[in-house]
Amino acid sequence: MGKGGELSEGVLKKIVLSYTYVAIWIFLSFNVIVYNKYILDRKMYNWPYPISLTMIHMSFCSSLAYLLVRVFKVVEPVTMSWDMYIKSVVPIGLLYSVSLWLSNSAYIYLSVSFIQMLKALMPVAVYSIGVIFKKETFRSETMTNMISISIGVGVAAYGEAKFDTWGVILQLGALAFEATRLVMIQILLTSKGITLNPITSLYYVAPCCLVFLVFPWIFVEFPILKETSSFHFDFLIFGTNSFCAFALNLAVFLLVGKTSALTMNVAGVVKDWLLIAFSWSVIKDTVTPINLFGYALAFLGVVYYNHSKLQALKAKEEQKKAQQADEESGKLLAEKEENNGTSKNDSLN
Repeated sequence: MGKGGELSEGVLKKIVLSYTYVAIWIFLSFNVIVYNKYILDRKMYNWPYPISLTMIHMSFCSSLAYLLVRVFKVVEPVTMSWDMYIKSVVPIGLLYSVSLWLSNSAYIYLSVSFIQMLKALMPVAVYSIGVIFKKETFRSETMTNMISISIGVGVAAYGEAKFDTWGVILQLGALAFEATRLVMIQILLTSKGITLNPITSLYYVAPCCLVFLVFPWIFVEFPILKETSSFHFDFLIFGTNSFCAFALNLAVFLLVGKTSALTMNVAGVVKDWLLIAFSWSVIKDTVTPINLFGYALAFLGVVYYNHSKLQALKAKEEQKKAQQADEESGKLLAEKEENNGTSKNDSLN
């Protein structure tokens, strides 16, 4: 087989691996969402304790991350002082704990399909908070796009057959806290040169989340669980659910690390449509034409936003390459002038 054949095989292998990472991420993300809905929904498993479920996830992830980092040494821990941990990781842990608590709570009140439609507002939340914290530049064109996404989600909400105000408030709150967490990661960690993969991220952040969740749990859910003497801990249900949540973090690392964040965004759109179809066909949630029309509007806005981000990244890379080329040309010119000067001196001597 010639070089052309070898190149084709290499490209084919890369494409197959990329699609495999996408499929794994979609499968795990899909399963975690549906599994959480199954556990928390009163008409299914009927265990409506979102704080407790999140604490189980964080306990499992903390323990497994500790084993992988400290015992099996699969990854190296990041060098971090207590002062940096308190100032950087703790605020992120607080935001993450509240985001998970609120998002899991929303499953009690809203359908899976409607939750996915509301999640289309994530770019709006991230961009708006980024502008507030001066991590994003305000552009009227981008803000117009954000407004179009919001209008689309608003139309979808208007067409929701089982609209629940409290559930919407919980989901919107979860989006706001998650968007703030993502911006804070840029401000508190990335700007300081600290990068955490999913394992080290869980190693540092999950125990922090667990501590923050203990306080609301004591006052909100513990008294109810204490009175429910019939409850027994189902290790199979909660164990597999927690393992799926942990595996999802690793899948995110594989997908972003081996492909790109843009690929994950595109895969997320596919996953959302699959969840909406599953919610309608299997769980038998009501999905109205107005729902779909509104989400389609929001979907187009999200696609345009991702396209704009990709173009901006390409332009930035081209500018960086051009700058590097100019610097290399300047160095070569300086070396040439220096060599010419040396040659003239040798001739004079």
